[in-house]
Amino acid sequence: MSIPSAEQVAGLVAESIHQRGREPESLLQHLIAIQQKFNHVPESAVEALVGELGVARTRIKSAVAFYAFLHDRPRGEFDILFSDNITDQMLGSRRLMRLLCERLDVEPGTTRADGRVTVDPTSCTGMCDQGPAILVNGMAVTRLDAQRVDRIADLVQAGTEPVHWPGDFFRVVDNLRHPGLLLSAPDTQGGGLGTLLEKGADAALAEVERSGLRGRGGAGFTTALKWKLCRQARSAERYVVCNADEGEPGTFKDRVLLTSYADLVLEGMTACARIIGARRGFLYLRGEYRYLLRHLESVLERRRAQGLLGRDIRGERGFDFDIAIHLGAGAYVCGEESALIESLEGKRGVTRKRPPFPVTSGYLGHPTVVNNVETFLAAARILEQGGAWFRSEGTDKSAGSKILSVSGDVDRPGIYEYPFGTPVSQVLADCGAEHTQAVQVSGAAGETLSAPEFERVLAFEDLPTAGSFMVFHHGRDMLDMVRNFAHFFQHESCGFCTPCRVGTALLRDLVEKVAAGQASDYDLDEMRHVGAVMRQASHCGLGHSAPNHLLSTLEKFPESCRRRLRSPDYSPSFDLDAALADARAIAGRDDAGAHLEGET
Repeated sequence: MSIPSAEQVAGLVAESIHQRGREPESLLQHLIAIQQKFNHVPESAVEALVGELGVARTRIKSAVAFYAFLHDRPRGEFDILFSDNITDQMLGSRRLMRLLCERLDVEPGTTRADGRVTVDPTSCTGMCDQGPAILVNGMAVTRLDAQRVDRIADLVQAGTEPVHWPGDFFRVVDNLRHPGLLLSAPDTQGGGLGTLLEKGADAALAEVERSGLRGRGGAGFTTALKWKLCRQARSAERYVVCNADEGEPGTFKDRVLLTSYADLVLEGMTACARIIGARRGFLYLRGEYRYLLRHLESVLERRRAQGLLGRDIRGERGFDFDIAIHLGAGAYVCGEESALIESLEGKRGVTRKRPPFPVTSGYLGHPTVVNNVETFLAAARILEQGGAWFRSEGTDKSAGSKILSVSGDVDRPGIYEYPFGTPVSQVLADCGAEHTQAVQVSGAAGETLSAPEFERVLAFEDLPTAGSFMVFHHGRDMLDMVRNFAHFFQHESCGFCTPCRVGTALLRDLVEKVAAGQASDYDLDEMRHVGAVMRQASHCGLGHSAPNHLLSTLEKFPESCRRRLRSPDYSPSFDLDAALADARAIAGRDDAGAHLEGET
């Protein structure tokens, strides 16, 4: 691909500024637009943005370096990213990537000399129920096989733009297998808002409180309390943010909710805005779901035309609220609410120290409610049907239902919704799982279950989950899962704190040492030690949960590692005193104080 001229870059930057404004918080959106146009962010674009936005050059360069979908060097005209989640690997994604690279004569991670194509692995793309999947210039291609790889190679060689590729390549289906309390009824428009305006914000908040709704992102903070705290915070401005950055491996429920239940999600956001007194909202859409952007923008436009967004919503004078979509650019850590807010402000998505919490000091320092897609959908249903209706399912501590993304060794992958309190065994039976060895609940950061635990139940008091449910039968090597997750966390660590930055790299290397048959019991103990330090000392939840999969596997599936040990009794030794000989010579010392006793 040819390098863009200064005039081309200046023209695109000017167009982006006209569309997105000059506020510094719009920086990431400008960078994404530039990346999409030129397949990288040219230096001239950086300089233009410095002048237009009034932000430091270092801030722009650090943002480009931080986000996986932004690059400072040209990518190929066809930028192809293979989803490298463990479920895609189980379906043969790595073999297919090698096949495509052979057909296109390109090495993974490099751009072909003619600038035509780049092929790389990427983190989970949220298509686990219809993988293997790839992104081609940001657009999802599903159900990949050898025949499709051959066809894609031909299309790339011919220079055929993806818009002219077979439409079936880009077909993404919902795979809604088991609808429940929230998903059985069709999407509605405005029912919850009508109830809110009829009864008032106080009564609506009381109804959400009565329902017992807790955040569906995994942590389970009480939704009504979060909204109440934000409402009580002293500020002239408040914001509502929908976290649609479901980057947890194995999770894809938000993709389905935004495709087929977008009105309910936006209605929940609008109701929240009325309750807390917000006038602006954002839907933070993960970069892997960029293909949904046009659909969501059309839903927003329709709701504005119907009087459900904008000024004087449903004829209520002073009820003004609108929503903008903010694209992410490939950063798992932005699923954490404070990192997401940093990204909304156009910065690197590094987690903030808390307190203060977003409900008192969030977007641009103003009180902000951040809930995920499923939570806002549930809130809309509650306002429509009532808190008692929601409490009719679930447990005392976990009201309502949970939506699961089921993938892996099952006959029927897809979306399943169950009342809280449902045992894991029920999900396995319904999705057609047989001879199951393990289930990974709540993604790479969650909990690994062995067969004796399959009667445990989905609930905040037992198995809290953001929604990922990955199944592994007895033919699978659990170390493959561990290796995949170890590489994932090392790649996705934001690098802010030493325990996570160094710990994820150490765990990855130790896992690879086990896989290579070079490890000993000493290395297994070192894994446990590093994992414990990360859990205690990391800055945010990513570092706290990154060792979970490894520590669980060492405990519940010990043979997956032990059978590969080079010598279980071997303990490495290193003569540290001898290694200090050069330092003693430089210092001119050879006294007893300059020596160490024994070996370490």
